[in-house]
Amino acid sequence: MVTFVGAGSGAPDLITVRGAKVLAEADVIIYAGSLVNPALLDYKKEGCAVWNSAKMTLEEVFAVMREAEAEGKRTVRLHTGDPCLYGAIKEQMELLDEAGIPYEVVPGVSSFCGAAAAVKAEYTLPEVSQTVIITRMEGRTPVPEREKIRSLAAHQSTMVVFLSTGLLEGLSRELIAGGYAPDTPAAIVYKATWPDEKVFRCTVETLARTAEENGITKTALILVGNFLNGTVERSKLYDPAFTTEFRQGTDSCGSK
Repeated sequence: MVTFVGAGSGAPDLITVRGAKVLAEADVIIYAGSLVNPALLDYKKEGCAVWNSAKMTLEEVFAVMREAEAEGKRTVRLHTGDPCLYGAIKEQMELLDEAGIPYEVVPGVSSFCGAAAAVKAEYTLPEVSQTVIITRMEGRTPVPEREKIRSLAAHQSTMVVFLSTGLLEGLSRELIAGGYAPDTPAAIVYKATWPDEKVFRCTVETLARTAEENGITKTALILVGNFLNGTVERSKLYDPAFTTEFRQGTDSCGSK
């Protein structure tokens, strides 16, 4: 059995209980060494073989999985955050399917959740934004034409941009060209939930300058949207006048 495990956003205690249990039972761990906090390897049992996939190709990763399966061993493929986001797990699953090797997925806490915690903000606010767009700038890896930043910016919703810290000048241009005002609130969250986490608040227009001034070149998420400005309309759910399945609302005079 191969188990894909979301390592969480950085802090070793943000792995799920299930993920930690599986990690402790593994005979072989293949972890994304360039992104996963190595402190998570403290969960492994004595004698567990550990491979750093930062130095491996897909074929080499699969060869380790296949050999472990042939020997009746349990393998954990440890990915950063939640493996469903930019985790490159589908190509591994296809090889496992072809080989008839069973696998499962244990979800994890994504860094976009960790980033919201770092800035103490809620992505979905009444009358501000009810949609979160998770995306990336086009670099060496292309994005579909319909998903380019300029097109997505037209929605004016909350946006979380992965894998784009080295492309901030272009990101600012595309965000503004798509419809965000230059002074739209933004934040750069470096290594969310890690011990050396840093948050830099800025605007869409000043993203590149803020990163340069603070020496941020990688391992950061970019948050964009008016959810960052601190103003919010009260939610209906907890409004005394709002009736729900569990509570009868009152009118403006206080009667039911």
